[in-house]
Formats: sequence, structure tokens, C-alpha cells
Amino acid sequence: MSTATQSERVALTGNEAAATAMRQINPDVVAAYPITPQTEIVQMFSNFVADGDVHTEFVRVESEHSAMSAVIASAASGARSMTATSANGLALMWEMLYIAASYRMPIVMPVVNRALSGPINIHCDHSDSMGARDSGWIQLYSENAQEAYDNIIQAVRIGEHPDVRLPVMVCQDGFIISHAMDNLYVLPDEDVQAFIGEGGGQEHSLLDVDNPATFGPLDLQNWYFEHKRQQVEGMKNAHRVIPEVAREFADVSGRSYDFFEEYRTEDADVVVVVLGSTAGTAKDVVDAMRADGHKVGLVKIRVFRPLPADKLVESLLSRSAVAIMDRSDTFSSAGGPVYHAVRHALYDVDERPPVSNYIYGLGGRDIRPSQIRRVFEETLEVARTGQRSRSISYLGVRE
Repeated sequence: MSTATQSERVALTGNEAAATAMRQINPDVVAAYPITPQTEIVQMFSNFVADGDVHTEFVRVESEHSAMSAVIASAASGARSMTATSANGLALMWEMLYIAASYRMPIVMPVVNRALSGPINIHCDHSDSMGARDSGWIQLYSENAQEAYDNIIQAVRIGEHPDVRLPVMVCQDGFIISHAMDNLYVLPDEDVQAFIGEGGGQEHSLLDVDNPATFGPLDLQNWYFEHKRQQVEGMKNAHRVIPEVAREFADVSGRSYDFFEEYRTEDADVVVVVLGSTAGTAKDVVDAMRADGHKVGLVKIRVFRPLPADKLVESLLSRSAVAIMDRSDTFSSAGGPVYHAVRHALYDVDERPPVSNYIYGLGGRDIRPSQIRRVFEETLEVARTGQRSRSISYLGVRE
């Protein structure tokens, strides 16, 4: 295995980075259907298939529902299986997302985040993957093309671990990451293959005629509850497996990952919680405000499912105030999904900090450094006074 010094530095878009990771993984089966802004991933991968760069069976299906159906079947047969999608395509898979997780199929799926219609919008927010947050899939979020590439490779090991056996979606922000050129380090092909190892095979395979197994039988009151409970255990086990895989990946790549990243939080009075590409801009704002003498920091969530609730509490408990930025809404009138999750994690803590929610960037609306600075300034004011003028704000919207 190599080190980071032996990796190749290249300029790739997020979609190219995802397609490159898929090529190096060389899955047995890929079934996919195009949808903006994900289309380039499977388009480029189909070129790898046509050029003989991979040995993948590439299935051109008539819809995203069919794509997920196909990779569920291939995974049940013991094949390492992948697909990719965005927005309405992910929504069309909805029924099959739950089936993939319930059948414990370790499918890996890059998701290029895009707003769900309507009205029709092809730009970034997190309404698609956040809508699927309770479907039983592990969810990894990427700040940039490097993280998208690294997360996809790690996702194979995470999902296929015998104590997990769950599908994994690796999210990157549409256009902001997917179509923007970035500098990143790509591992040698042989190192990726050594890292992911032989895999994909189920304990029981549809193709093992000598040991027949049934997938997807009718499961009524007698056993359905127990099977759902087993599924929960797989997600709980991922809390242990994700950092184990990350440590091994760090040995190969020189790049370290955890459930979330803390940026300049050591002595921070207030912290903003964010995920996705906005974290990069927010880090610049943190640096600028630190230069002005403000004790501010950032927590960037990488793993949203399973949510590292206990670790988040440890990170946030000592703060004077916390703000959470959501790039989607629950339409519950009670804030966004990240806000719900993090505030719930803090609920049982007696001396918890006041928590505010900022919903931003829906439909691809730009999030500017000045707006993020406003979030920090208002959170500093909450820390100073102990009072919130409102718990939920819509940042950058014409009201």
C-alpha cells in the first residue's frame, strides 16, 4: 500500500472524481439512469466500460426505480454493485431504497445533491438525500471533490462489513462540487483494490443453487419487527466500523476522517454546524473572525446516518451558543433536519447551549461569506445575552 506522497495529484470535477473512484473499485454491476447533475458520473463510467478499463456489467435501465431494482438483485447474487443519482431520480427510487436497506444490500451510490421539484430546479440543496435520511441507508456528506472520492472508496468497506451490511449513499453538492474543477490526490489503482479487497458476496446468494435462499418473502407480524430490529443493529455497528475503516484509509492515503470535523473549536465560545460544500466557505469566515478576535469555530458533519449523537454532544456541550445551518427544510414549521437531529442529541443535557437554526441555499441560491458571518455574529449575541430573537431563520430569502 502507498502513502500520500505516492498518490497522483490531478485536477478533476466532483463528478470526475466519483467516476474515477468507481473505475478503481471496478464493481461487478452498475445499473444507472441519467439525471442532471449526476449524469456525467455514469456517462464517464460507461466510457470506462466501453474502453475495457473495468470488467463491470453495465445495465442501461429505463428509470431510476429500475436502476435500484437491478442493483438490489445483483447484490443479492453476491455481486459488488453500484449506481448513482440525484433529486427526482432518488425520489423515483424511494420504494427500492427501503428494500435495499431492509435486505441488507451493501450497495454504494453517489448522490449529487439537487433540489426536489417542484417547481423544477436543477441546482443544489439537500432535500433529496435528507428526504431519504430514514430509509436505512448510511449517509456520508462531502465538502469537496477530494472527500467525495475518498468517501466512495471507504463506503465500499463500510457497507460490506459483516457487522453492518447496509447500503451507503455518498453525497456531494450539485454543480458546486460536481461540476467545479478541484485539485485532489488520487490513489494508485492497485492501492484502491488492496484497500477494498475481495467483497460483494452475500452470506447467502441467489445464485447458490446448492444452498437456496429466499430474498423478499412476505414478512408479517410474526417476524417483521425482529428483522427491523436487526437492521438497527447494523446501523449501530456502523458507529464502530466507520472510524475503523477511516483509520485504515489514513494509513493508505495520509488523509484522516471521522464522523465530523472540528475546525478551530478548541476555545470557541460559539460554533456553527454545517455539512457539504458550505463548510469550505464557513472555514474562511471562521479565519476572518478569529483575526478580528472572535472565538468562533465550525463543526462539519460528514456522517449524518448514523448520527454521531454522543460525540456531537461532547463537542457542543461547552459552547455558549450553537447555530445549525440546513440546506433543506422539513416543512414541519420546526426547522431543518440537521437542526432536529442535533437539538435532539442535546435534549437530555441539563446545561445545554441555546441552539438556533438557519435554513439557506434552497434551489441553489448562493450562500455568501457575509451571510455566514451574520450567522456567527447573531450567535455571538445569543451567547452574550442568553436570548434568541427567533429559533429558526431563513437566510438570504426575500421575505
